[in-house]
Amino acid sequence: MNRTWIVRGVILLVLLGCAGGAIAQWGRRGRRDIRPETADRKGLPVWENNSQFTADLFTFVRVRYSSYGGRGWQKWATDWPDSDLNFSFRLQQLTALKVDPQGKILELTDEAIFDFPFLYLIEPGQLFFSDEEVVALRRYLTNGGFLMVDDFWGEEEWENFRREIKRVFPNQEPQELPLEHEIFHCVYDLKSKPMIPSIHAWEAGHATERWDAREAHFKALFDDKQRMVVLICHNTDMGDGWEQEGVNPNYFRDYSEKWAYPLGINIVTYAMTH
Repeated sequence: MNRTWIVRGVILLVLLGCAGGAIAQWGRRGRRDIRPETADRKGLPVWENNSQFTADLFTFVRVRYSSYGGRGWQKWATDWPDSDLNFSFRLQQLTALKVDPQGKILELTDEAIFDFPFLYLIEPGQLFFSDEEVVALRRYLTNGGFLMVDDFWGEEEWENFRREIKRVFPNQEPQELPLEHEIFHCVYDLKSKPMIPSIHAWEAGHATERWDAREAHFKALFDDKQRMVVLICHNTDMGDGWEQEGVNPNYFRDYSEKWAYPLGINIVTYAMTH
């Protein structure tokens, strides 16, 4: 993997500030108009980064996978663009990390993924990797990359994703992370593993999105050197916590501010410094 990734990790470790204090709610509304060729910021501020450090910016990269999942939109684009834009804004607001305000969408087979140490993949409950995607993801992860997986619920979706990630690492099994693991404490000190329902489930009075999803799971895959290469966030929806922060102040307080942003910042920090 490109050595600049190590430099970026060191830069983050040095620059990351204390992320204390309350987060002020940003007045944005979620959207379901999924058009990957556009990214309407809806008034979200754009910040400038020093052009001399372009290669050292953290960029939030969303994975565009080839399978659709049998719904009216492409599942890889769920919560886009608001979740990606909001999280990038909060990351640069609450830490000293320099962040690309736009983010990117890349396919696993695109060689450009090797320019970025962090990938985000959403709604894999009906995902099917092509053979080319399996090879590309294995190469990316074994060469220093990190994959965060988010927003899928219940046993059927878990078994589907477990089967697909097993094709990437046939000899590895996902391991449940204990609450004591550093990823829950490295910036924000979380007291439990958060189950974050979608705002629609929450508005309907549900704390979960499926009857067979009773607790949140955070499982990891490790390489031969025990470096975490995949974090799997199951029975929780951090993407909605990022996307929907401007819709309802109670949802923002109880899920976006309390859980989604703190844990997201912890995950990026851990991924970039290990």
